[in-house]
Amino acid sequence: MDQDKMHLINKIFNNETIRTVWDKEQEKYFISVVDIVRVISESKDGRKYWNKLKQRLTEEGNETVTKCHQLKFKAQDGKYRLTDVVDIEGMFRIIESIPSKNAEPIKQWLAKLGSERIDEVFDPSISAQRSIDLYRTKGFDEEWITKRLKGIQDRHKLTDVWKEGGITEHKEYAIL
Repeated sequence: MDQDKMHLINKIFNNETIRTVWDKEQEKYFISVVDIVRVISESKDGRKYWNKLKQRLTEEGNETVTKCHQLKFKAQDGKYRLTDVVDIEGMFRIIESIPSKNAEPIKQWLAKLGSERIDEVFDPSISAQRSIDLYRTKGFDEEWITKRLKGIQDRHKLTDVWKEGGITEHKEYAIL
């Protein structure tokens, strides 16, 4: 991961800061594992808790630990230090591994999201409407939303043509 192509964002959960980063290239969020563990477990030292949890998960053969990357995040003392980060899927797996009352609301929220996504599989129009509603809540006007959805549709048509032409590698897509 190229840290120059990322945008640092601090999120607040239960009045606690969760350091996150948006990777523009991969188009996904990465979250500080130490921050999530500290908030969910109510541990004063999230790093120690994470080290023990990481050891236990590794012994159990849980692959979540291998999906962790390290990025430099600003610590409380103002210095930048390497910190384990995971994507959203990895974060959910870690949350599942922490026995805590704080994890329960997140697990319920995840179950609700899962149910909504399954509904979208059976009726894709739900997904399209969800995207439109999300853009509206973010303050985008109708013209921008229409252009955005059209752009996404056009990009999918183009990549489909490339796939039919035998393009399969990320490098080939980047060249095109």
